[in-house]
Amino acid sequence: MKRFSYKAKEQGTGKVIKGTIQAENENVAGKLLVDRGYVPDMIREEGTSFGEKLNRVTAKDRINFTRQFATLVGAGLPIAQSLRTVIEQTSNKAMKAVVEEILADVEAGHTLGDSFGKHKDVFSNVYLSLIKAGEVSGTLDESLKRIATQEEKDAKMMGSIKGAMVMPIITLAVIFVVFLYMMLAVVPQVEGLYQDLGQTLPPFTLFLVALKDFILNFWWLALIILAGLVVGFLQYRKTEPGIRMAAKVKLNVPMFNGLFRMLYMARFTRISQILLSTGVAVLDTMNIAGEATNNVIVYDEVKDAMEKVQAGKAMSESLKDKEYILPLVHQMAAIGEQSGKMDEMLGKAAQVFEDELDEKVQAISSAIEPVMMILLAILAGGLVGGILFPIYALVNEIA
Repeated sequence: MKRFSYKAKEQGTGKVIKGTIQAENENVAGKLLVDRGYVPDMIREEGTSFGEKLNRVTAKDRINFTRQFATLVGAGLPIAQSLRTVIEQTSNKAMKAVVEEILADVEAGHTLGDSFGKHKDVFSNVYLSLIKAGEVSGTLDESLKRIATQEEKDAKMMGSIKGAMVMPIITLAVIFVVFLYMMLAVVPQVEGLYQDLGQTLPPFTLFLVALKDFILNFWWLALIILAGLVVGFLQYRKTEPGIRMAAKVKLNVPMFNGLFRMLYMARFTRISQILLSTGVAVLDTMNIAGEATNNVIVYDEVKDAMEKVQAGKAMSESLKDKEYILPLVHQMAAIGEQSGKMDEMLGKAAQVFEDELDEKVQAISSAIEPVMMILLAILAGGLVGGILFPIYALVNEIA
């Protein structure tokens, strides 16, 4: 899909209109303008600037678009008109371009689900499934509201987790700055003092001096090695073994394993609740919700449960005895199967996980701070010991 700028006149009034439109080619762009009641004067394909390439669709942009679109559709406006109105209210150029392409496809006769489906880099499988379900059932505005609510919940959960990481990062930065200052400003003075007096430095202080010399003379080599390790790690993370390794670490790393397991279960149950409430089939729900956890190890367990459901077992029984699917999931699913309110029961499970996740984030934040302080004290104490003890020893000898 290409982007064209145009100048046209309104049929009847002759008013000159300027703007942009998404279309497969210039002819299609002209036809779309005519269908909108315009007489094209000029249509020109636009290039993509460097600034536009850097402009990406954020979760906030997607949530704002979804809320606005849901409100307009719920008010009874036609889909095409709703999309045009949202385009006028959208400031993010990348999001605006995506919505323009969706509008062009809708006006060309495509379904809304297919039009959104062309932008899987922007909209998740959960989002696309709810759009299709809402379009088929005639509850598109409700589906859109559920999508926005879920994305807001997910953004809030991730924000809480990222917020818990702020203090450790700041503390590590302080530790690094203190380390560099001591190595480059204080250690050379101690070395010079001993050299002037013809004394031999203690072993630990000699190690600090050697480390200081390496930093001063081979800092460039250290940067190359560090950059190589970072690039190599990032490339490895994109491979299948790397993805599985990262997923396994998140599920098993001490202190944080409970946090991530809670996060994945909150996502799985909340998305399952939303999908089931809109009429999505159980197997499709499990597949989409499992993939949405964004952890391949958890997704593997969900796929194993799906095979059991296909073989005739109940969803609750299929999710039982999994290493990373917490017991509350299959317990609430069983109650839902008995009561006929599966979506409601999974929603309650999601609320429990979300509440516990908030508590766990706070607990980890409280636990990390003293650990970081201890690390800072050990480093500072070691450096001070390696610097001050030699000075005290030297003063005693002179005295």
